[in-house]
Amino acid sequence: MAKEILIATHNQHKKEEIQQILGDGFKVTSLTDYDIHDEIVEDGTSFHENALIKAKYCFERTGKPSLGDDSGLVVESLGGRPGIYSARYAGNHDFGKNMAKVLEEMQNEENRKAYFVTVMCLVDETGEYYFEGRVYGNLIHEIRGEKGFGYDPIFVPENHEITFAEMKAEDKNKISHRKQAIEKFLNFLNT
Repeated sequence: MAKEILIATHNQHKKEEIQQILGDGFKVTSLTDYDIHDEIVEDGTSFHENALIKAKYCFERTGKPSLGDDSGLVVESLGGRPGIYSARYAGNHDFGKNMAKVLEEMQNEENRKAYFVTVMCLVDETGEYYFEGRVYGNLIHEIRGEKGFGYDPIFVPENHEITFAEMKAEDKNKISHRKQAIEKFLNFLNT
């Protein structure tokens, strides 16, 4: 029988993406499947804390092994901002405004280095486990590309000429921070 993993999300797309990566040995469920619609308050001070808050909440509510994650953009010359505030940097989940704010703050910056990070936390009856992925690159000066989401249109990963938003989904997914974190999670499940 497939082992169930509860993902701390209502995002159907994220649930399907994780199901595809984990394969048939696992049954990925979401908060929606359990009819849990509470807003989980992410008031941690780090990606690790926020991932734990989500996973712990789900595990305590259902008793199922639960996976929480937190992701964001970390910009070197902005002292790590937007960081854990990436989704609400200039307004709640308005990535047009968020990107505009970052580009404005970066206007006169020569150092364009940045990275995307995903931290996943698994909470089950044996404890808590963390899996982290990062992809390094540079911020460009303008928005390019239609695909992806978040800050993808202003981020060019190392050794590439195009933004995440200009890449095919399968190409982005081969190198993304989320893919790296999920691979570490998968290796952990298989050992």
